[in-house]
Amino acid sequence: MGHFEGFDVTGFWDDSAYALEQYVEEAPPSPQLIASLEEELSGYRLPDSYIALMTAHNGGTPARTCFPMPEATSWADDYIEITGIRGVGRTRPQSLGGEFGSRFWIDRWEYPDIGVYFAAMPSGGHDMLALDYRACGRHGEPTVVHVSQEADFAITLVAENFEAFVTGLVDESVYDTSEQDRLADLAAVRDGSFSPVLLRAFREVADVLPDADRRMRALAEALVHDKGFFALHADARSTLMYDYLFWLFSSFNRVDSFERYLRTPAQDEPSYALPDYELMIAFGLESEQYGFRTGGYAPGFLEDWWNSRITSGQIVETADGYRLTDAAVTTLLDGLATVAGQDG
Repeated sequence: MGHFEGFDVTGFWDDSAYALEQYVEEAPPSPQLIASLEEELSGYRLPDSYIALMTAHNGGTPARTCFPMPEATSWADDYIEITGIRGVGRTRPQSLGGEFGSRFWIDRWEYPDIGVYFAAMPSGGHDMLALDYRACGRHGEPTVVHVSQEADFAITLVAENFEAFVTGLVDESVYDTSEQDRLADLAAVRDGSFSPVLLRAFREVADVLPDADRRMRALAEALVHDKGFFALHADARSTLMYDYLFWLFSSFNRVDSFERYLRTPAQDEPSYALPDYELMIAFGLESEQYGFRTGGYAPGFLEDWWNSRITSGQIVETADGYRLTDAAVTTLLDGLATVAGQDG
């Protein structure tokens, strides 16, 4: 390959169904494709080591996904974790030129234009790895850096170059903190402070559900017991939580679109006075943090939930914006009662 001497490149990848669907391009990149993508990526020249690795296997999920860090980041105190490395192509959503490629994070999420965002992390877009060309110029050898959206796009050096990053990845078992994470998340959902958004919502629905806060904690605790951590995906209890959060939110907010429900428009300063999904359950403002939160989320799961509820007629557009129907609210309350161990 000219790079990765003595490194087991063939054993580097984990070709799961997800990786093959989202990351792995079917063919190695041609010189013409490389040139056109580099132009599309604002003229940044991809490192020779990146091209070499992608020529052997064009994108995917590594079998080893963790990289040791000498200093803490928003991800963890001593390591970072990735979910995939973007291939050189356009046919897969996660490829460099795909739907969620490098320019997507710069243009849509306002990540700093320092180079090429080549690796995704489990935070669903709130952390990213980039090839950083600030010191070397667009045709030089970039470093690898971690960029954290939630820390005002703070940039932390990860590795001196792409090859050093790849060869330095280690198995996630090195950082297996699952039991500590489970206990910490149980404590957070049992006793952690709620966001100002949820506290306001609990007051708004008190006539219908006087113990709304206790129902929230019971459902969150069930999720932690199911998963080992507090996160929302596409399972039945996560779906129940999506319904509950939307019902609470719409009790005192008008929802005119999914996008507005998800997050406040970029031109507006984030504020609990302008609530959205992210400030309700996922992230807190630096000036006023709260303990009961997931710490991240995948917008795709939430969008799938929204689309399914719209299609099924459980969420409808009214004169007051999008709302759960009365029948859907009844189903929601019954589900919460079941989780709480009551008969409704």
